Amino acid sequence: MMDFKGKVVLITGGRSGIGAACAMAFSQAGATVVTAQRQPDANHESIVTDFSDASVPSKLIDQIIARHGRLDVLVNNAGMMLEGNVMEFSPEDWAKTLQVNLTAPFLLIKSAMPLLIESQGSIVNIGSIEGLGSNPRHPAYCASKAGLHGLTRAVAVDHGPDGVRCNAVAPGWIDTELNEDFIESMSDPTAFREKIGGIHPLRRTGKPEEVGSLVCWLASDAAAFVTGQVWTIDGGRMSQLSLPS
Repeated sequence: MMDFKGKVVLITGGRSGIGAACAMAFSQAGATVVTAQRQPDANHESIVTDFSDASVPSKLIDQIIARHGRLDVLVNNAGMMLEGNVMEFSPEDWAKTLQVNLTAPFLLIKSAMPLLIESQGSIVNIGSIEGLGSNPRHPAYCASKAGLHGLTRAVAVDHGPDGVRCNAVAPGWIDTELNEDFIESMSDPTAFREKIGGIHPLRRTGKPEEVGSLVCWLASDAAAFVTGQVWTIDGGRMSQLSLPS
């Protein structure tokens, strides 16, 4: 049921982290994978692009048509995070975050929809547990991910009759290069890593490959009756009430 032979998968931000794990999962299942981000991808066919430019999504889909003539799966993974509370955030940084994290996925879905209707394809949006709750100093990131979750449900409702499914995943703390760099910046990385693991019922953080497997399953025929859902993948973190340390 996880067979993507003959299918074309577009993954934004597919060069590293969760995106790279998604690309590997689809590739191993037989798909032709195209990644799109600001730098070339040495492991997969790629298109260099910058999603802060609102003209990019339609041009990207045009390139997919020119190269492959079809699209079966769209994974909206590219994103950005800036820190600061609402008093510190500039309107320009707010607008850029929403452009990359929410408007670009909307425009990609809009441009890709005719292809996805033709292929009876699937969309998977990479949201976040910060679309459900909030870490400090992330107003734009939280707003954009909550919006992406809402967009997921709306697209599923509107285009389910066309045969297109749309789901999202909401990862928690995943061992990406970005998070590892953050841990290593701490005064005691080992202690911090243990504390991070301790806030999860599974007593560890997640692996990108675990998210990639879920994304691949959601896009596959094995999940043919699944649409309009936001799948939390966080080791139980959002289910565990905190206690004083």
